[in-house]
Amino acid sequence: MNENRMQVLQMLAAGQITAEEAERLIAALENGGSAGVPDAGAETTPKARPKYLRVLVEAEELGNAHGPTKVNVRVPMQLLRAGVKLANLIPAQARDKVNVALREQGVQFELNQIKPENLEEIIDQIGDLIVDVDDKNAKVKVFCE
Repeated sequence: MNENRMQVLQMLAAGQITAEEAERLIAALENGGSAGVPDAGAETTPKARPKYLRVLVEAEELGNAHGPTKVNVRVPMQLLRAGVKLANLIPAQARDKVNVALREQGVQFELNQIKPENLEEIIDQIGDLIVDVDDKNAKVKVFCE
């Protein structure tokens, strides 16, 4: 681990910066850290495939003796890929029952529709996902990285 990255992590651990700020600093370091000088081929390089689905929550709870609530969930996209492959192993009768139960709950979705070959297209679309929820007492972010 390089010295700059370690320094950012130490600042985060000491509470000098937020997780969001640390993430931006580390991303800047990974993107070259060349003081704003763009790479010659920067415009032609393809967008990196997301590896994780992230959910960050920071909520200030009034009267909480333990301090603010912080949640940082990082779900590997590989878990999604594995789940689709495992769904193909479900017997047809069980899939039909799940599909019926989903429809009864108002979810118009069929397990049979998810195919491993279509999964990468779905993940590519998820890569553009960014959801910000700002509340008076909470900040929630859902995004892919």
